[in-house]
Amino acid sequence: MNRLEGKVALITGAGTGIGRATAILFAREGARVAIAEIDAAAGEESAHLAGNGAIAIATDVTDPDSIARAVKTAAGHFGRLDVLHNNAGGSTAADDTAVEAPLDEFWRAIKLDLYGTFLGCRFGIPELIRSGGGSVINMSSNVALMGVPGRDCYTAAKGGIAAITRSLAVAYAAHKVRVNAIAPSATMTERVKRLVASNAALTKLADSHLLGLIAPEDIANMALYLASDESRMVTGQVLPVDSGVTIS
Repeated sequence: MNRLEGKVALITGAGTGIGRATAILFAREGARVAIAEIDAAAGEESAHLAGNGAIAIATDVTDPDSIARAVKTAAGHFGRLDVLHNNAGGSTAADDTAVEAPLDEFWRAIKLDLYGTFLGCRFGIPELIRSGGGSVINMSSNVALMGVPGRDCYTAAKGGIAAITRSLAVAYAAHKVRVNAIAPSATMTERVKRLVASNAALTKLADSHLLGLIAPEDIANMALYLASDESRMVTGQVLPVDSGVTIS
């Protein structure tokens, strides 16, 4: 359908899982895609699978210089930037309550998920403005919208992403930059499958999905909508893709 024809998208953490599925879908819909990924080999593989001239850029989203270079490289290579998808992030089996979680796990989640998103916006939004506006797509989580026990490090980071999404939407609306976030529930990437298998609370959560388990492509489809002009009047929203978990 070429819903992204003429657009350039930078997707962080697109070497596997949701990011890879999104890169492939965006390219299929006509976008020129830059994949910013800390695992260089995985990034190159995603670029190959996406096709349509996609490129991979070795990037650590927690390093300001690294993410700044990725944005500059993407915009320089393709001539503009229209879509910034801050997808990089994730939790680990070490997460727990605020009482029990290792302090290192808290700072790991904050640095990767929240700070990584902050830096992506810091360097990506000015490039979107130079292109005449565009779409920022952040990744929050259903844990930012409901109480899920034993996930307090990840919850804190993803709650912060939901909040900064709203504030940035207000700050940059005049520049025609839309800022939204997707809030997935447990999405069956290989990493999440391992987490669910080792965490009783996550297993219970997965079992409560009303429409069945979520695939990476389900999240990619929402990202496609937010990247396209179909969502031109949508900004400051945190949109669940959760198989009904947050209402059940």
